[in-house]
Amino acid sequence: MKEIEQLIEISRKYGCDNRYVIAGGGNTSYKNDEKLWVKASGSSLATITEDGFAILDRKLLNIISEKTYSNDTVRREEEVKNDLAAACLTKDRRPSVETSMHNALKSRFVIHLHPTAVNGLMCSQNAETETSRLFGDEAIYIPYTDPGYTLFKEVENRIRAYRDKFRKEPTILLLQNHGIFVGADTTAEVEAIYGRVIGTIEQATASPQTEEHVEIPAYVSEIIPAIRMMLSEKEPKTLKIRNNRRIESFAASGEAFSKISIPFSPDIIVYCKSKYIYLDYSDKEELLTAAEKAIKSYVAQNGYTPKVLLIKGIGLIAAGDHAAGCDIILDVYEDMMKIADIAQSFGGEHPMTQAQIDFIDNWEVENYRRKVSAGNRSGRVENKTIIVTGAAQGFGEGIARCLIKEGANIVVADLNETVGQATAASLSQSAKNNQAIFVATNVADTASLQHLIHETVCHFGGLDVFVSNAGVLRAGGLEEMTPETFEFVTKINYNAYFYCAQAASRIMKLQNKYAPENYGDIIQINSKSGLRGSKANFAYAGGKFGGVGLTQSFALELAPFRIKVNSICPGNFYEGPLWSNPENGLFLQYLKADKVPGAKTIEDVRKFYMDQVPMRKGTGPEDVTKAILYLIEQTCETGQAVPVTGGQVMLN
Repeated sequence: MKEIEQLIEISRKYGCDNRYVIAGGGNTSYKNDEKLWVKASGSSLATITEDGFAILDRKLLNIISEKTYSNDTVRREEEVKNDLAAACLTKDRRPSVETSMHNALKSRFVIHLHPTAVNGLMCSQNAETETSRLFGDEAIYIPYTDPGYTLFKEVENRIRAYRDKFRKEPTILLLQNHGIFVGADTTAEVEAIYGRVIGTIEQATASPQTEEHVEIPAYVSEIIPAIRMMLSEKEPKTLKIRNNRRIESFAASGEAFSKISIPFSPDIIVYCKSKYIYLDYSDKEELLTAAEKAIKSYVAQNGYTPKVLLIKGIGLIAAGDHAAGCDIILDVYEDMMKIADIAQSFGGEHPMTQAQIDFIDNWEVENYRRKVSAGNRSGRVENKTIIVTGAAQGFGEGIARCLIKEGANIVVADLNETVGQATAASLSQSAKNNQAIFVATNVADTASLQHLIHETVCHFGGLDVFVSNAGVLRAGGLEEMTPETFEFVTKINYNAYFYCAQAASRIMKLQNKYAPENYGDIIQINSKSGLRGSKANFAYAGGKFGGVGLTQSFALELAPFRIKVNSICPGNFYEGPLWSNPENGLFLQYLKADKVPGAKTIEDVRKFYMDQVPMRKGTGPEDVTKAILYLIEQTCETGQAVPVTGGQVMLN
């Protein structure tokens, strides 16, 4: 059907543009004489397909306009919801609660959005008079009305009054503290109207603050992980930081914050709640003390933790149940800042009243939206943040790929920027509500590791697990090995493990100070060569033997801080590039180093090693990840070197 294709196209166009849609807000529809297609709850305009629309019988839908409902608010909304469901022909899709308003307009296409520019006008003190000045009789102004049936009847009555007065069909509905409905018989007309509305408002608006990025200070690593734990009750929260000139201006003082301290629209309440924390302290200890006191007071008053904190000198912090949720919180709350900026051109900001806020907080439909946006939690490391070094490719990538499927946020730390960026993007595509990022990292450089920790904290709020996987191998006997090669292998495989553990443990100590039942994990991916010697491979084996010693020593030192430190000693991953790379893989290196007596080909070397494994299989990332998950979940193992070798190496 051509019209449905046009509906999908215009829905996606606006759904992908954050000037019009944030967090999937708004809905779209098409109608003929018999049926109405409207975006179903839970569908995203940006990616909607035909299956994302609920289809309703208009004859049954019209009953809602004609019927008299209960005077009791709760009962009335339940009755309306039931009639809406009865009119729905697609029983597996819940139609938008605003469906009746789509039906009230005669236009074939109705596009309801929450554009920033429009809400800058609609959330202003002079919204009604400015609407009349800017749009005359082209638009109907709807004063704020609680969503649901009451809003529908207000809209319906004003549409009828407009038709009686002007003898024409309205095309623009502007709803105070809510958004805009545009109706037309073609999508081209809809786009033209939207362009005209946005252009008119922008011409009447003073230039707002810019979105120029502001650097997040290095000291956030000493602040945000602690606040994350203050906000994490039973499960770890994800925190994200954002700062730019606009955010900086609203964080500059309590007076500036007051302009955005009360929500302007229902969407803000759904995603950010209705109360927010502002902190202004230059001393780090005073800031943490104030944050702890403010969060405890907030929870005592509201029964849940805050989703938004604004901290002078740091920026906007979102506290979500998952990384994707944090992105929505940041986008929605920053949009509130933009709206406040625009509203200054129309008499100043106009927040919702407490009664209006309470209605949204308790409204069943918005609770349903919260449930949909929360997502499902099912992974074994759900919402934990895990750094995996050397994760751009090979064994590290395999570990990261397994862990992201278990719900973790993954930081791909690697020197290879091109491959690492691609790996992080690929991991995020396979994620649910968790995410992966890439941070260019040299594990042998302490400044680079400090940058890694900083980026991890800015993107996810803290660190739960550090997997020290990055390593190198250069085979060679005593006569062939140069001092430079020996030092290089040792620095990456031994020294760098110390540098990584030092950087990771600082964050974990801070977190656990504010979370008495929390545990952190530092896990070194060692090798079977760390459990027994390796002929013509002493540089590698020596570093790995030393790594086990570091693990045991770190474990003793960090146990009082509830940080577990363990090594995993995998067998050979024959399929990975470390072994199979035709240019410098271990099979080739070992062949050249005569490590396998009598071997004349790479296949001879491969068979020699496989014959040593009782389970007759190589050790893959999936096998090692199972050991990682075990070490994370248990609370009694520390200082261990866990063999995962198919029986090739067994502990005495």
